[in-house]
Amino acid sequence: MVNTVPVPALYEATVRHVRAEPVRNAFAYGTYYWLVDLDDVPRPRWPLRLWCDFRAADHGAGSAPTLRADLEAFLAGHGVDLGGGRVLMLAHARVLGHVFNPLTVYWCHGRDGSLRCVVAEVHNTYGGRHRYLLETDARGRAEADKVFHVSPFNRVEGRYRLSLPSPGSRLALTVALHREGRPPLTASVRGTHRPVNAASLARLALRHPVAPLTDALRIRIQGIGLYLRGLPVQSRQPRASDDHASHEQAGHTP
Repeated sequence: MVNTVPVPALYEATVRHVRAEPVRNAFAYGTYYWLVDLDDVPRPRWPLRLWCDFRAADHGAGSAPTLRADLEAFLAGHGVDLGGGRVLMLAHARVLGHVFNPLTVYWCHGRDGSLRCVVAEVHNTYGGRHRYLLETDARGRAEADKVFHVSPFNRVEGRYRLSLPSPGSRLALTVALHREGRPPLTASVRGTHRPVNAASLARLALRHPVAPLTDALRIRIQGIGLYLRGLPVQSRQPRASDDHASHEQAGHTP
């Protein structure tokens, strides 16, 4: 699916988490995301920059001079050369100095405009990061083995089934973890396109104040509730193929 909305774009969204086992738990919350071109990342003037600040340090290895340079270094490590093609990133921006991105998605295009690959970058609440390099089908679907510790209640095993179609007027992403044919955890993001202007950003900031920080707090509160319900905490020991660095970047192509 080809992106058909002007970029940068905003998406007002609802995030849902459904845990089916060993205890059932579900929650949802409202938030908003940015869709940006890595060659033209928004840099509004102050004071709007307090609600829209993108930094290379917040993604990937965290040491590259730009978001584009960081992603290209990751892709080059896996033999992928976009030839200067467009990369769109869906993520939270820093808001009042705070950012947390449980999932960042990059749609990577070749010079001819065709989609070459998708990168799903996962952050956990311990400060760790991991990128999955995906070859999606025509509907944006892919699979990847789980190799990174995310939830304190889920072992590092199983296989993700992802649906990550390019955003258009609607945003519809799904990540489902499967073990033995069952999905113990499913997360989804459903959103609607909003134009990028000062009025739209102000409305979203009022509806979802300091969204990245409150999103992280909601996830932690849910974790505390699960712990109090007796759900055991799993070891953070990664798979043998997983890097132990806090900003690890190893990817996986299914």
